[in-house]
Amino acid sequence: MTTTAREIRYRDAVNEALRQEMQRDPDVIILGEDIAGGAGRAQQGIVDAWGGPFRTTQRLIQEFGPERVRDTPISEGGFIGAAIGAAAAGLRPVAELMFVDFVGVCLDQLLNNAAKMRYMYGGQITIPVTIVTRIGAGVGSAAQHSESFYSIFAHIPGLKGVVPSDPYTAKGLLTAAIRDDDPVVLFEHKKLYNRTGPVPQEAYTLPIGKARVLKPGKDITLVGISLMTWECMAAAEALAKEGVDAEVIDLLSVSPIDYDAVLESVRKTHRLVVVDEDTPRCSVASEIISIVAEEALDFLDAPPRKVTAPHTPVPYSRPLEKLYVPDAARIVAAARAAVGR
Repeated sequence: MTTTAREIRYRDAVNEALRQEMQRDPDVIILGEDIAGGAGRAQQGIVDAWGGPFRTTQRLIQEFGPERVRDTPISEGGFIGAAIGAAAAGLRPVAELMFVDFVGVCLDQLLNNAAKMRYMYGGQITIPVTIVTRIGAGVGSAAQHSESFYSIFAHIPGLKGVVPSDPYTAKGLLTAAIRDDDPVVLFEHKKLYNRTGPVPQEAYTLPIGKARVLKPGKDITLVGISLMTWECMAAAEALAKEGVDAEVIDLLSVSPIDYDAVLESVRKTHRLVVVDEDTPRCSVASEIISIVAEEALDFLDAPPRKVTAPHTPVPYSRPLEKLYVPDAARIVAAARAAVGR
């Protein structure tokens, strides 16, 4: 990290990454619903830069104009397809899929076009498109705006998927995604937007597919994804009071997954808990545990465990939603079981 780092919010780190990449490369454009104030308003001379429901594109239309910051109709299949086509034609589009729950509306474009075109054309074209979407429960947005379906994207060959956990990783991974020649989906957790942290003013990239160790430890490995990384850190603090030294890995990428980082940690700690806000069946947590079972079974002193959301839609009821989302208490309970406490 450079000496010019400041404490800024996650949402502002996202905005800064977009601005700096648009300044650096005139081929970078942004398109999505309400990102500049509403479809057609710029063409009518109304430029208010509302910045979408999460305020990550504020002020961009004033600097770059309606040709590069494009409000779209409410047609995810249409504008995600347009972004993929623009990428194939040489631009570097950033398309906002407002909530990951809407993936069904544009899945064909992602599955059969973005993920496969470079392969099917024998590498003669690239598809440098970035899809930014939102995940996460806990904010009262009900079942159709609260899922964390990154496992769906991770299952598709040809797509990359990154899950920042703080402002620093949000800026670095978004910048890397925009510069990547393959389609990258960036998953932003709604409860992280106001989280603050040190972020360099300069543009920088973080490697896609690399996890980081936030806290070293020797007794058990806790793997977190996005917001769940911070629940793992809270659990590690609680476990330390009980004499359990937990290592916390921030996954940062769901495709590719940094299996080496997890395996190296498990071979040291001999125990594993994976924390994943997605639903449990065919989840990223299940995938990581299966690889550990294949590659490091002889190192395990206890069965690996996963802490996930239940196999149910996200409830609207606040008390039920609170029970739905994995938290530090559930992680501590799983860790206790793994270490025999």
